Amino acid sequence: MKRLHFASWLLLLLALSISSPARAGDDEDILTAKLQHFLANAEKREVHEAFWSDDLVYSSSSGLRFGKADIMQSFDSDADADDDGPAVSYSGEEIDIRLYDDVAVVAFKLVGTPADGSAKLYYYNTGTFLKRDGAWRVVAWQATRIPPASGT
Repeated sequence: MKRLHFASWLLLLLALSISSPARAGDDEDILTAKLQHFLANAEKREVHEAFWSDDLVYSSSSGLRFGKADIMQSFDSDADADDDGPAVSYSGEEIDIRLYDDVAVVAFKLVGTPADGSAKLYYYNTGTFLKRDGAWRVVAWQATRIPPASGT
């Protein structure tokens, strides 16, 4: 009888763990990993495809506003390839994630490190992620360049 009672409790706990929504810590870990993966692989088209929502609104540090289609189209254009300057690797620091059910606001400092050793670039970025069908995607993004003297 004790075995049956224990087995019933075990099944109930298993069912609750499967049906319960992800804990806040889980979503924070997922979002942090998604952001870091995106930044480390920003030169890859497929990474952008998985990161941005189709209805993205992106406000750039240069004052331009565009969407995912514009970002994806930039991978098809080789015209700007010679004007991009040195290759830059990106990372995120000071990541702050605020969760609101199926919405997350992710604010962080973006650090761009040029391959040629020139001065690093710093930006404040804020992204609004929406969880649709179990997947987090960015629906809004704001980038602001930090002046060189205050970026470090």
